[in-house]
Amino acid sequence: MHRPFRTILVAAAALLLTATATPAGAQAGRAPGGLANLPAVQPAMPCADVTGLTVKGVTITSATVVTANTPAPYCEVRGTIAPANTVVVRLPVNGWTQRYVQTGCGGLCGSANINYGQSAGCPVIADGTVASATTDMGHQGRNDGSWAAGNPQAQLDFSYRGVHETAVAAKAIIKAFYHRAPAYSYFTGCSDGGREALMEAQRYPDDFDGIAAGAPANNMAVQNTFHHAWNVLANKDANGAFILLSGRLPLVHDAVLRACDGIDGLTDGLIDDPRLCRFDPASLHCAAAQDPATCLTPAEATVVRKLHDGATDARGNRLEPAVAHPWGSELEWTLFVPAAQGQTVASENFALSFLRYLADPNHPNPAYQLTDLRFTVESFWRTVLPSSTYMAALDPDLGAFQRGGGKLVLWHGWNDQHISAQNTLVYWDTVRRTMGERSVDRFARLYLFPGMAHCGGGAGPNTFDVLTPLMSWVERGTAPGRIIAANATRTRPVFPYPAVARYDGSGSIDDAANFVQYTPRHEVRNDAGWVGERLFSHGYQTWPRAVDGTLVM
Repeated sequence: MHRPFRTILVAAAALLLTATATPAGAQAGRAPGGLANLPAVQPAMPCADVTGLTVKGVTITSATVVTANTPAPYCEVRGTIAPANTVVVRLPVNGWTQRYVQTGCGGLCGSANINYGQSAGCPVIADGTVASATTDMGHQGRNDGSWAAGNPQAQLDFSYRGVHETAVAAKAIIKAFYHRAPAYSYFTGCSDGGREALMEAQRYPDDFDGIAAGAPANNMAVQNTFHHAWNVLANKDANGAFILLSGRLPLVHDAVLRACDGIDGLTDGLIDDPRLCRFDPASLHCAAAQDPATCLTPAEATVVRKLHDGATDARGNRLEPAVAHPWGSELEWTLFVPAAQGQTVASENFALSFLRYLADPNHPNPAYQLTDLRFTVESFWRTVLPSSTYMAALDPDLGAFQRGGGKLVLWHGWNDQHISAQNTLVYWDTVRRTMGERSVDRFARLYLFPGMAHCGGGAGPNTFDVLTPLMSWVERGTAPGRIIAANATRTRPVFPYPAVARYDGSGSIDDAANFVQYTPRHEVRNDAGWVGERLFSHGYQTWPRAVDGTLVM
């Protein structure tokens, strides 16, 4: 059913529910946050009876009312979607306002925990009136990736099937519990959850009306091989010892801020757009008799440059999009720069889990070491292609999602230490080239948060609400404008890319009210030239099958 027709049906049904209670605080026609004022619906059965429901492909194992540590009681439903997707569904028991929110899962997943992510202040999250669900994506635990060995179905469930089947199952349970389907369905996730979000828009465009994709790991095969392996190996000497240790990172960061903090017109400890920073690590080379605590050796400065630029082969060909770690993010580099020799950094674990068990789906290699990876063009394609066609979410043609009325909010922190915002920018540029800028402007927005690390944290304001603007766009047609981000000491507006926030010259620089929207006269161009740029294309995705323990393309 097309969304416009479904919306008419929802509106007509609402007129028949005049006797149903309206959510607390809602005004006639418009709920808090500019959302549609949807009448609350009461359950049609006791929570405990949900275990007796028959839902295709789903085994429901428990249904219990939860009252502790929640804004409103809900019926928590747990079960399994065959063969091994754990699913958790929450169903408000005192008035459901007809919205469904499915949340994503980070890393390699393996656990089912509902996390609404960046939704601070979203009224329908705060009052507990949304139904929600999530999945562990077909496997339990084992973050080393070993769950994928000899288990092609788990690989497919992790890649795309688990999230889709959860949407189907949760909606069926919701309809049975309330005798009403959701009026609006949303997906929100960050990191791998962002990849899952884009995978839904690309492969299952009718599952959700609105999708919020944060810091998406959509270029997964490259991200978890060459990117994270380079983070480690670019910092090793010929004997395998680390060259740069994390105690040196504040020195680098302070030098970057001295060089670039003011390029946006305000010295505030943040770089609004790191692409404009032209810092040269060689400027920190130690002079004769200089205190070594105040400078870098040439080898250390070279590592800093390599970590910023990203993976290359011996000829300088880029094996990932340009700028793996933007200037200004140096304090977050402890993800891959150790405090002392002998430590195993997180990037090594990320890379090995993928290279050993997921890069080549039918040939796991538990003995694989990072030094086995060759930084060559030939090795790039041999390593990346086997899993990219079904695990990456890089298709820039979102036409089916747009035609169905779907709305997309992409967001990323500029200081992300796991996944460079540059990857999201390259995807964004490709979507706009593929679909046309005017077309994209009608259904998608991109937000970049200065100083924010991976999915949150970092030096910049890093707590905000993407769900309410997304819902308002879907339900009221109000396109998102500024989003206010906050931390303990500062609020700051973030505007849809390419616009940025500019201080108006009066009042505190820590108050978002003193900033206005500014669109640069000349948009910064993203350097998309790298070996794998054709991965960002339409038509590459395959639909493999699990046959007798083998993934068949």
